[in-house]
Amino acid sequence: MVHEETAEDTFFRELGGACAELRQAFARHVGMSPHRVQLLIRLRRDGETSHSELRRTLGIDGASVTRLVKEFEAEGLVSRRLDPADNRYTLSALTPTGERCAADLDRSHQAYQERLLDGVPPHQRDLVLDALRRVRANMTEQESR
Repeated sequence: MVHEETAEDTFFRELGGACAELRQAFARHVGMSPHRVQLLIRLRRDGETSHSELRRTLGIDGASVTRLVKEFEAEGLVSRRLDPADNRYTLSALTPTGERCAADLDRSHQAYQERLLDGVPPHQRDLVLDALRRVRANMTEQESR
């Protein structure tokens, strides 16, 4: 039996595809892996951060966080230290060179987003945002039942 795609199927397929493509497209644009981009931008926005928090916010395993941080450390972009409050945790922060690199990346990301939204009027952006917020609220309601 052939199942015809419903309007809901189309909506979520397009939404999922756009999200997946967005994560990859900017990374390709700057010649970095998505996780490298996310880690640098996250450290710039949050400042010194524990590896466990990076793992949680980036949605990657601890070994991947450690590998990425060590790569950035070798490149002089990130420094690491044990958390003085609890030496079981490692903290990472951008070095001054890393801060400049992440700032450049952030500016490039902003310009890239502006180009992607070229021709999409503000009222259409607002409609999409409203719809996405409603979908997220509905998910929260469904999970609490």
